[in-house]
Amino acid sequence: MKEFIQTLKNIWSLKELRDKILFTLGIVLVYRFASYISLPAINMAEVGNLLDNYKNQGGNKQGAGLLGLLSSFTGGAFSRASIMALGIMPYISASIIVQLMGMAIPYLQKLQKDGESGRNTLNQITRWLTIAVCLVQAPSYLTSITQMFLPHAQFASAYYVHPDSIMFWLPSIVILVAGSVFAMWLGEKITDKGIGNGISILIMVGILADFPGAFIQEVATQTGKGGFGTIMILIEVLFWMLVVLLAIVLSVAVRKIPIQYVSRAQARGGVNRNLMQGARQWIPLKVNASGVMPIIFAQALMFVPGLLTKVDESNTFLAGFKNVFSWQYNVLFAILIIIFSFFYTAITIPVNQMADDLKRNGGLIPKVRPGKETSDYLDDILSKITLPGSIFLAIFAILPAIVYGAFVQTDRFALFFGGTSLLIMVGVILDTVQQINTYLLNHHYDGLMQSKLSRTNNNL
Repeated sequence: MKEFIQTLKNIWSLKELRDKILFTLGIVLVYRFASYISLPAINMAEVGNLLDNYKNQGGNKQGAGLLGLLSSFTGGAFSRASIMALGIMPYISASIIVQLMGMAIPYLQKLQKDGESGRNTLNQITRWLTIAVCLVQAPSYLTSITQMFLPHAQFASAYYVHPDSIMFWLPSIVILVAGSVFAMWLGEKITDKGIGNGISILIMVGILADFPGAFIQEVATQTGKGGFGTIMILIEVLFWMLVVLLAIVLSVAVRKIPIQYVSRAQARGGVNRNLMQGARQWIPLKVNASGVMPIIFAQALMFVPGLLTKVDESNTFLAGFKNVFSWQYNVLFAILIIIFSFFYTAITIPVNQMADDLKRNGGLIPKVRPGKETSDYLDDILSKITLPGSIFLAIFAILPAIVYGAFVQTDRFALFFGGTSLLIMVGVILDTVQQINTYLLNHHYDGLMQSKLSRTNNNL
């Protein structure tokens, strides 16, 4: 505990780091404040919460579950018809599209290899593509409000402007697009002047904002009539901490591939010989190299099985795909995650380029020949560690459905036992802690260098 307090003192004593943290907190406050500003055309005082109202009107669990997940990414802005309802997700979608297009378009591949200037151009392309994604998602969101959440026939008092009017659609679309662009700008400011990972931090803040309300709702349900009492709450908290610990292990687990570097040196007598460097290095291959991307891809496709229920509504098996907590939904969800884990790892980990870079820099894996044999070896190791990693990722993704009803009574709190929400929180927190540790380490080195310089000047 003393070391933790001392670390906090060290962080606060560094003016640069302290300013970055305070700047980040200020941006987060602005983002959270904006998420409570509703669209000008809608009177949210007449509704309260769109998702709660949707459930009260008999909305299905599939819609409530998926929309609840979207709402958690925006810190509840989605369910409050906020100007930030789209949040940062259009930027994430645009980034994924640019990344996937980079495999097929030579121009984007060239930009990825052009260093800082190429990254700046890619960022600019991503920003423009974000606006295009917003122009698609904003009308879809407004359509869901006017037709599913707040039909005008039932909630006429919730509208200042008739939803069929151009004065409702045009300003609302412009405001939603501006809100998403503003969220993107806030994230980039955190990256530039804050502690880094700005986009990820905004997503994490949005997810964490719903945690206190979800936990309070779970406590009220467990301690109320029909609940299991306080002891079950304690069991849930302990199990949740265990899940978080396993999520951390999954995020940081790596397989280290030993490598050695060979340098050419001129030996005595005019004979060239290979001299091995004394230090051995490693290639860290992550067990879960794809992160949460397979869950995001699989979740996007899980809307399709729900549409199949319209073919035969009397089929009980197909009807299960309408419920995000059913076994049909989650078995298919887990299979898709495993498939996408291999797919995304294969397209994002360039084993051929890694082998070429090793060969070019004089590096080699012991007992493995440089070139194609090294590439095949890395690909084989990557495939072997991706299988258990994808299985664990699938288990984490469906864990909310496993615990919901078994001992967790509310779906809001169940979402924090796994899935995209938990993995994003764990990943962002680990990256933020690493950033802070880097600042502390750099300050320590600066202190050592200043001490040496001071001693040298004194000796002079």
